[in-house]
Amino acid sequence: MTGDTMTPMERFLATVSHREPDRVPLFLFPTLHGARELNMPLTQYFTRAENIVEGQLRMRERFNHDCLTGFFYAAAEVEAWGGEVLRRDDGPFNSGRPVIRDPKQILDLVPPRALDCPCLEESIKATAALAERSAGDVPILGVAISPFSLPVMQMGFGPYLELMHHHPGLFEALMAVNEEFCVGWANAQIEAGATAVVYFDPVSSTTIIPRNLYLSTGLEVAKRTIPRIKGPTGTHFASGHCLSIIPDIIRTGTGVIGVSAEEDLTQIKKACAGKLTIVGNLNGIEMRRWTREDAENAVKTAIAKAGRGGGFILADNHGEIPWQVSEETLQAISHAVDQWGRYPLNWIDSNA
Repeated sequence: MTGDTMTPMERFLATVSHREPDRVPLFLFPTLHGARELNMPLTQYFTRAENIVEGQLRMRERFNHDCLTGFFYAAAEVEAWGGEVLRRDDGPFNSGRPVIRDPKQILDLVPPRALDCPCLEESIKATAALAERSAGDVPILGVAISPFSLPVMQMGFGPYLELMHHHPGLFEALMAVNEEFCVGWANAQIEAGATAVVYFDPVSSTTIIPRNLYLSTGLEVAKRTIPRIKGPTGTHFASGHCLSIIPDIIRTGTGVIGVSAEEDLTQIKKACAGKLTIVGNLNGIEMRRWTREDAENAVKTAIAKAGRGGGFILADNHGEIPWQVSEETLQAISHAVDQWGRYPLNWIDSNA
């Protein structure tokens, strides 16, 4: 199917250097679909590193995308703090009863070590195995929830917003312990072989908080945390809006930004101005209903708006393909990238 002249790693490195590689990189995140490939329920799939490794490798072989990840599920991070995880077989696991039920508990929190937590230890094992199996040819992505966004799972959305607005001392205390945890967890993944870490920060998006609040909270946390991570990072807003804060995001030292399907890639590309590589922005929810023609049109539109000059990685806008998206649709996306993502993108001019 492909006429690739670069390895996925070479393609990724050219792209983040704002050069045009052989084709637009495709980062699919079918973190759930490996279970279907292995004929396992998700509740079994997310128990052992070996399952994730085999699922990831099979998905990449099938869809010819350009990354791998040892990521299990976001709630694993709150599980490491002693929190409850709600498991299911038709979608991602979610956090359950908050581990922080009284804000005064924050003063007694001690950040857990990733290697002391079975759920995170398995993810580290998966990362190391994927790095070994790919032999440097494929980017391996780690994932760490930002210290600023993790409290949504630690204590619940409402109580966290109350803390943020009305209890600045406790808020800063929580940020301090979360920053230590995030840095340790991210660096454990880098040491295991991750090429880069996705700094997952949806609460910082302007979908959730206004920019003026972000400037005094999430931005300051990111500016303290990201430089302590011993490898490249990309900041992802989990389909939240970010256009108006791109100049601020650049100041954090991150190199990649995950953007929303609800914002215009033309404007995003202009705002990033060779300083941030864009990841996005296919709509994973709408993807459940796409025909092959829908997939092709969405891929062409995204590439036409952001592909020129490198600095663009095609992906979904949330960072995880929903369980309900068919493999036929993912195959259609892959075929469309192979057809329309080859540099130079001269077809854009002829279609203008």
